Amino acid sequence: MSEAEDTTDIFDHVRRARGFMPLDEGRALHGAAVEAARTLGLPLLEIGSYCGRSTLLLADAARAAGTVAVTVDHHRGSEEQQPGEEYHDPATADPADPGRMDTLPLFRRTLAEAGVEEYVVAVVGGSARAASALGGGGGGRYGLVFIDGGHSEAQAVEDYESWVPQLAVDGLLVIHDVFPDPADGGQAPYRIWRRAVESGAFAEVSVCRSLRVLRRTVSDRV
Repeated sequence: MSEAEDTTDIFDHVRRARGFMPLDEGRALHGAAVEAARTLGLPLLEIGSYCGRSTLLLADAARAAGTVAVTVDHHRGSEEQQPGEEYHDPATADPADPGRMDTLPLFRRTLAEAGVEEYVVAVVGGSARAASALGGGGGGRYGLVFIDGGHSEAQAVEDYESWVPQLAVDGLLVIHDVFPDPADGGQAPYRIWRRAVESGAFAEVSVCRSLRVLRRTVSDRV
């Protein structure tokens, strides 16, 4: 389907939102979210929200299934989004401290303009602390876990170890920016994807460029 042919209302908002999720990968994420929400009826989790572009896709799926999307982000930007770095957007500067980022106002505006605020529970804070505060490592809490936070090795591992244990059996693990070839991008998301595959706890479902979808098949290891 071409971008011109995609007339889904939520994608009209996705096109206008700031962010780095290409539309083809966004459609793959939306499809996974719709399936997980419809099948399991559990909340959908996003790690790394930025200005809300991909959040719209989870919120739309949650709205249709009568559940919610839970988002986790400190809203101060990841390493590559900081001032002077390749993916910095000056519009994300904190008005009270221009040397720091604050994407939370833009995130809230994105959700409001799309009419999906009531289907999103936004957690503002670090990944591991948020995971601990929201219930630790108990399984079965989420029907989908989407990892798209910081791409350093330490951050990717923290996101994986903090949240993947909370994914329900038959739930979907979605990882963005998975690049097997180092020439295409950073390797941390690829390595946590390999970890999931090699754990024996997941079955591969689909690939859309750098977006990988896995289904959790067992509960005792990740």
